[in-house]
Amino acid sequence: MQPGPPKFQRRKDDRPGEIVTAALAVFSEKGFAAAKLDEIARRAGVSKGALYLYYETKEDIFHAVVKTAVAPNVEMVKARLEAFPGPFGGLLEIFLPTIAGVLSVSPVASIGKMVISEGRNFPELARYWHDELVTPMIGIVSGLIGRAQDRGEVRPGDPKLYAIEIISPFLMALLWRETFVPVGAEPFDLNALAAQHLGVLKGGMLTSNPTARSAS
Repeated sequence: MQPGPPKFQRRKDDRPGEIVTAALAVFSEKGFAAAKLDEIARRAGVSKGALYLYYETKEDIFHAVVKTAVAPNVEMVKARLEAFPGPFGGLLEIFLPTIAGVLSVSPVASIGKMVISEGRNFPELARYWHDELVTPMIGIVSGLIGRAQDRGEVRPGDPKLYAIEIISPFLMALLWRETFVPVGAEPFDLNALAAQHLGVLKGGMLTSNPTARSAS
């Protein structure tokens, strides 16, 4: 049996993840502007000097939070969408509950709210969030819609706008949860939202008799 790396080496390798976990908690609680590197370092169990060995700026830590804690969920959803072999209606039946499940446990809501509220003062945050998460997700969904339109499964319309229509109710529910639930509002049931939204989309987007455009 091969011995593992020395304990001090394992500890060193774990530190970036520990810093990201601490930063996620601090960003979620305090926002970006009010988050202090001293507090992130303290929660991660490292000195501020050690923190700088891994991340030069607070923006670098934010990038790491997005890549480590948020982007993998987006990649998982993208992979499931791209691998689905059936018609678009069946894809919606898989996609909406998946989104509801991911958003119920993912930190995307708290970090997304932070980006929205502080993006004007920190445009780099908004730009990074847009480029790393929003654009890829909208791109894959609108591409799937465009191909479904070519098969005659989806009514004419801008695929990108359709993609935004599909995703927007979940974003609204998450902003509601992060903004109003802490002051006493009832949260939305994301699974119930997904089920009701599915009926709305099927009635509004899907054609009743799909036939490929190329055959018409």
